[in-house]
Amino acid sequence: MQMAVELAMDNLQTGKGGPFGAVIVKDGVVVGKGSNSVTSTNDPTAHAEVNAIRDACKNLGSFQLDDCIVFTSCEPCPMCLGAIYWARPEAVYYASNQHDAADVGFDDSFIYKEIELPHEKRSIPFIHQPTDLAQSVFDCWKIKEDKVDY
Repeated sequence: MQMAVELAMDNLQTGKGGPFGAVIVKDGVVVGKGSNSVTSTNDPTAHAEVNAIRDACKNLGSFQLDDCIVFTSCEPCPMCLGAIYWARPEAVYYASNQHDAADVGFDDSFIYKEIELPHEKRSIPFIHQPTDLAQSVFDCWKIKEDKVDY
């Protein structure tokens, strides 16, 4: 946890992004690290946890974080939470919580509220436009014999 918080502080001091850091450990060894680089990379998905997941998966040669532990300086936002569930680590430990983050301007509560709204009531409308071609892609996936399930 200390390393994750130190990454957050270093990130704050160097100005590479927001005050967030994350470390991923497997069998007592750090396999991935990340800090927030949203502003320095102009990438809204470059949160500490996502960057750490990318680093760990690259280092492990896997798209899953089996038997890994995520340590993060702050409770993951909804996007990072989704990424964590897709990566499937064993556990997540966090230092600050979402209320601490909201108190300094990182308030994710609006996203949680948006998720529960009907698509047409969201602040960014989501409009379903089904096509036969899009469905055919899923039909092909369903019967693909050499697919890698995840």
